[in-house]
Amino acid sequence: MKRIAVIGAGSWGTALCIILARAGHDVRLWSRNAEVVQSVNRDHLNAVYLTDFRIPEAVLATQEIAHAVEGAELVLLATPSHATRAILRSMTTSLRADMIFVSATKGIEIETGLRISQVVHEVVGKEFSPRFVCLSGPSFAKEVVEQHPTAIVAASAITDDARMVQSELSFQTLRVYTNDDVVGTELGGSVKNVIAIAAGLVAGLSYGSNSVAALITRGLAEMTRLALHEGAKLETLMGLAGLGDLVLTCTGALSRNRFVGQELGKGRSLDDITAGMDQVAEGVKTAQAVKRLANRLGVEMPITDEVHAVLYEGKSAQEAASELMMRPLRGEFER
Repeated sequence: MKRIAVIGAGSWGTALCIILARAGHDVRLWSRNAEVVQSVNRDHLNAVYLTDFRIPEAVLATQEIAHAVEGAELVLLATPSHATRAILRSMTTSLRADMIFVSATKGIEIETGLRISQVVHEVVGKEFSPRFVCLSGPSFAKEVVEQHPTAIVAASAITDDARMVQSELSFQTLRVYTNDDVVGTELGGSVKNVIAIAAGLVAGLSYGSNSVAALITRGLAEMTRLALHEGAKLETLMGLAGLGDLVLTCTGALSRNRFVGQELGKGRSLDDITAGMDQVAEGVKTAQAVKRLANRLGVEMPITDEVHAVLYEGKSAQEAASELMMRPLRGEFER
């Protein structure tokens, strides 16, 4: 049994708490939402996210982040990417060098284009060199809690750290693999959310299976192009954190990013769509971060460009689809 802090009580943070507690760990859940903290401690339910699932009594919720990380061996970051830096700063005085930071966040910081591992090293690295593991792969929170067989990956430059996370998180129907490619695992988990918005646009325009298959395949090429430029391994993008997560998020009915794209394709405005959502669709902000990063690196990402144009430049979904189809013809594997 280990003491584990889960930072963030959204759907994925809540699901991780439930799985970790079922596996026998001592879990502390941090949330800034007083209603969530009260409902977890009093009713053993999250009043906002995954509301139908009982949370084991081994989970203690708190609004005090220092209390959440006190004595923790693993600190799981399950907050939106745009909030990660500020949350890390708020806990720096409570951290220890022997803690392992496990990022379950799938996004890139908008202002800097940094991956979560880089944000952790920037903030925590002022105190000590942090141990870091990225957790990613095809995993809808609801299905994980319902014990649908699920496979994800823990990536770290330190093999022993990845294996420790693998050992502590693998339980019954959740299987964790390991790899040493943090860059590919992080970028796969981030870019797939942008491509999923594009897949939603295709659905919203009432295009069929041909279009979805083409979108996923070319999205994978785009994701791979960026990741390889940054030093990732090709096999990572062909694995759970790349192709696996991409297929799930582009086709699954529980995908928030696909939902946003689908509603945009039907003609609704982004503000109207997000106003009715109680959870974050990471791809909306990540589209900005990925476009900026790709532009800075000189990496061609046409699907990302069109998603960004629909989200932020007033382009219609139909115009974006037409723009992609009218691009100059080329060889399939040209870069």
